[in-house]
Amino acid sequence: MVRPRTSRIRFGRTAALLLTAAAVAGAALTGCAQDTPVRPAADGPLPTEIPPGTTLVVADQQQRVQTWLRASGELEKLPFTVEFANFVGGPAVLEAFRAGAADVAQVGDVPPIHALAAGQDVPIVGAYQSNPQSLKLAVAPGRSVTRLADLKGRKIAYAEGTAQQAGVLRALSKAGLATSDVELVRLQLGEFLDAVRTGQVDVAPLAEPNVTRLLRTPGASLIPDAELTGISTGLSYVYARRDVVRDPAQAAATRALVAALIRAQQWSNLHPEEWARRYYVDNQKVTAEDAKRIMDSLGAYTFPHLDQRLVDRQQATIDAIDSAGELPRKVRAADGFDLRFDQVVTQTVTEIGASFGTGAN
Repeated sequence: MVRPRTSRIRFGRTAALLLTAAAVAGAALTGCAQDTPVRPAADGPLPTEIPPGTTLVVADQQQRVQTWLRASGELEKLPFTVEFANFVGGPAVLEAFRAGAADVAQVGDVPPIHALAAGQDVPIVGAYQSNPQSLKLAVAPGRSVTRLADLKGRKIAYAEGTAQQAGVLRALSKAGLATSDVELVRLQLGEFLDAVRTGQVDVAPLAEPNVTRLLRTPGASLIPDAELTGISTGLSYVYARRDVVRDPAQAAATRALVAALIRAQQWSNLHPEEWARRYYVDNQKVTAEDAKRIMDSLGAYTFPHLDQRLVDRQQATIDAIDSAGELPRKVRAADGFDLRFDQVVTQTVTEIGASFGTGAN
């Protein structure tokens, strides 16, 4: 492996190129992509040698990944060039993947499912777990929605290909409601907050820090947590284009990135006050008090093994979306993982004393 050197970070130009490529890819995503077969998983151990000149383009959301890596000191240790571009929601990341304009991304548990359904080969290479109840159902000012049963007849913000999509579908199923019993208002994920606080929709699934921003709105509320058990997994994934994990140099770099992200997230577990300040206060512009509340709601991050148990959990989410008629075709969770990366997950979690999670799989 080459000696570690400073990673370059390019924001404006790279982001602009990625967004342009994503826009071009969007039209293709709904066409022939759905007929493209997913290729089988790569065989053989992951390479570890990272030659000079290796680059990974990381599709970030809300600048979370880059802040984790920078604040923890892990970014400067990476022996390859990292370029970041910020996106809102899994669908935008997926379009960038299709254009070949992004290599690796951190997302919720639903975008990889829609990647499979669209015939895109972007296997999961890492996972982390936060508190499942950090996903909230926000209620617009002046609306009386205190139980899941109250969702009947309501306008609900909805974005396919996002973790919020699965949350809405599970909430409806738990209430004994079908999608035809509500009005699903299809919006971009970045529009959810304004839509619910201005009353354009009655309910919207929100994650932090948007939950905190919503609660600044007079009259806005949340459906109680007791109603929401089981609507979210709390899982997030790192996934990459298959061409990236098949390329020896980029596969080795992705392996190193997965390890660095685990170390960075464990650093945030061990330094909650500094992480709250660096990310939530300085980057996301919430108060120190709100940052602490956000941290408490998310809990400590854990890092599940990439194994059959995790595949089965992902399949359960696939089945929930499919049973609601919201997938264009049946897919298998097993086709969406590169389990070779479990070796680096196991090694890193063990070395730093992190946790694989409750009932470690």
